[in-house]
Amino acid sequence: MDIGTVAGGIEWQARHAEEAGAPGTGKIVRAQVAVLDSDTATGRRMAGWQGKVVEDALPLRLAGGLHNLVLTGEDRRLEPVYAGLLNDQGQIDAIVLELVRKYDTRLLPWLDGPPQTNEAGRSWAFMAALKWLSVRLGPKFSLFELGASAGVNTMMDRYYFDLGGVTEGPPNSPMRIVPEWRGAPPPDAAVEIVSIRGCDQAPIDLRDPAMALKLKSYVWPEARHRLARIDVAAALAAESPPLIAHQDAGPFVDEMLTQAPEEGVTRVLLHSIVWQYIPPATRQHIEEAMASAARGATASSPLAWVSLETNRETFRHELSVRYWPGGGAGQLLGCGHPHGAWAEWFAD
Repeated sequence: MDIGTVAGGIEWQARHAEEAGAPGTGKIVRAQVAVLDSDTATGRRMAGWQGKVVEDALPLRLAGGLHNLVLTGEDRRLEPVYAGLLNDQGQIDAIVLELVRKYDTRLLPWLDGPPQTNEAGRSWAFMAALKWLSVRLGPKFSLFELGASAGVNTMMDRYYFDLGGVTEGPPNSPMRIVPEWRGAPPPDAAVEIVSIRGCDQAPIDLRDPAMALKLKSYVWPEARHRLARIDVAAALAAESPPLIAHQDAGPFVDEMLTQAPEEGVTRVLLHSIVWQYIPPATRQHIEEAMASAARGATASSPLAWVSLETNRETFRHELSVRYWPGGGAGQLLGCGHPHGAWAEWFAD
């Protein structure tokens, strides 16, 4: 499987969906290979894709558009596939090809940008990492999230967490993050989120029903609990919207690092399943900016970097952390399901 080709990237994404418990989505993604040779604008654009298919999440872009047809009621022919009632790959290929031909104009714009896979379930990783950092740097944190999308995870200070028996957050919160826990729990250390905000090139306003529906379109339909979590997040956003800057990642990090740090508060850069979408030049800029800021970090003004990103060889989503002063080499704390169904803790 050569993920450098469009067909290879589609196959990798199909297997990834199946590994993550979404077999219907996997089959619909795999059916996109048939679209490549079709006389459609969508197929031609995909076949001639100039970027990196997996890093750009090209198959998930079209998958979002196809799911949107079902959610809006425009065309429900894929419902039996999502429900596991239709499994024949040849039949699914034919349906997807027919849908792309019929809705070519409607589906083509879904290829313009990466999927907005904003998922509250991934915040388990952020909270677990903060508890681990609290032991080393103190309990107070100011958080900055890259690729925050609708800001679902920038509302994590309002969520209730149960991480292997270690709890955090308001017990009466409607958003409850309770992954199946594997391994020892994280440290039962205090966490105080002093502030939290994020950035995104195309932020989604959860208070707008049409925008919320777009976010749902990127959710794999087999995970109905994920769709329900978006409704909960929308309700929380209606009460108090998250702080999301309409901004590229590079300038956002620069602003974060030029702000005078508060005494005793750790500034933390966060991101989950977003690093692959950031252009290489911007990634390098962020690495260099963080390295420069790290040289000035002190015990009274620490700095940390927490990420939950995909290991493409193992399909695992790995939680890593670096902090300064003291832990710049980085450490793998754990891994988890891409949407937070389970989490495994490795660290002491």
